[in-house]
Amino acid sequence: MPHYVSRSLALLLTLLGASTLALGQSTESPVRITLDEAVQFALAHDHALQAARSAIVQSQDEETTANLRPNPVLGADVIGLPITPNEFTSTNIDQTEFDAGLSYLFERGKKRQNRLKAAQDITAQTRSTVSDNERNLTFNVASQFTNALLAESTLSFAQQDLDSFQKTVAISEAQYKAGAMSEGDLLKIKLQLLQFQTDVTAAELGKQQALAALRQLVGFESVPIDYDVAGQLEYEKVSENLEGLQALAIKDRPDLRAAQQGITAAKSQYVLAKADGKQDITGTLNYTHITGYNSVSVIFSMPLPIFDRNQGEIARTSAAIFQAQETEAEASEQVMTDVQTAYETMKTNEETLQIYLSGYLEQAKQSVTISQYAYQRGAASLLDFLDAERSYRDTELAYRQQLASYMLALEQLREAIGTRKLP
Repeated sequence: MPHYVSRSLALLLTLLGASTLALGQSTESPVRITLDEAVQFALAHDHALQAARSAIVQSQDEETTANLRPNPVLGADVIGLPITPNEFTSTNIDQTEFDAGLSYLFERGKKRQNRLKAAQDITAQTRSTVSDNERNLTFNVASQFTNALLAESTLSFAQQDLDSFQKTVAISEAQYKAGAMSEGDLLKIKLQLLQFQTDVTAAELGKQQALAALRQLVGFESVPIDYDVAGQLEYEKVSENLEGLQALAIKDRPDLRAAQQGITAAKSQYVLAKADGKQDITGTLNYTHITGYNSVSVIFSMPLPIFDRNQGEIARTSAAIFQAQETEAEASEQVMTDVQTAYETMKTNEETLQIYLSGYLEQAKQSVTISQYAYQRGAASLLDFLDAERSYRDTELAYRQQLASYMLALEQLREAIGTRKLP
């Protein structure tokens, strides 16, 4: 085979391979994420949450600072050093006093241990506060994910409805050409087709808006611009009663746990304030050389607690304990109220949803099927058929919206309890 023929064949195979690869990329399905993946992406990439988590690291650094011991102090001095050069004689230098000393502050009242305990309690409370931020973010993601599922379900139904009605239009056009339908009835059907087409475009816009809002929560770097959600609207029953759910919330709600830890932290601050009221002792060891004589002196000093006994800080931290206790009581009542509100909202949505599932959906579908069949055979008027079609579409959309409302109520209940796992 000639050399130029081999090169041409190789180039042709390369172009075919590149075309096949490009075609495969163009037909590749978009990335689809589940609710669990959306929550994980949000917890990993949300900037406000990352900023809040840095408070934990800062609090841990405060623990390091609180656990540090005082630094020893090194001092030295020269007393009686001659000024003029002619006075720098061995006799004068020998009469000059040289001092060197080392002093250290001895903390009393276990100040360092109490500082560390107070800092550790603040770190624990900070962790719970960050966990509460995660709880709120998870609820926002789950709610927006449900909105995206509703938008996708609405779009799917609108497309199915449009396809079905387009078949009706085609049949009507055939009937009009055969003289079995008036031009006025045909125009009414075509005008009704416009409603189905606008429903599809509105549903497409709603889905894109829902996906854009969800992408902002999960992080732009987490999913591509043409991503989609994986899942569907579904009914999930909760078996636990209100009292059991409230008990779970008391155990799992991070904001309530943070309020409880606030009492512990306030008590630690009170103990630290009392320890700070203890006067510390400064010990000093001095070496002195003067006129050929060397000596060592040991000095201890302590402030007299006549005026300042840290009584103001002790009183403030004592009042702070009461404040923390009242905050915890308010948080506990808020948890109980949140759970009850979410539970009643869920039960109400469930009851409304059961109305649709009790037979209304099937009846609406049967009604439009019967009306369509009767209309196509001349046994029903056009207005009756269009009215049945409109009622079916409204009923189906209302059911999907009610199902989404129930799922949103479940997410609100999960947020109120503080856990994703409902009994």
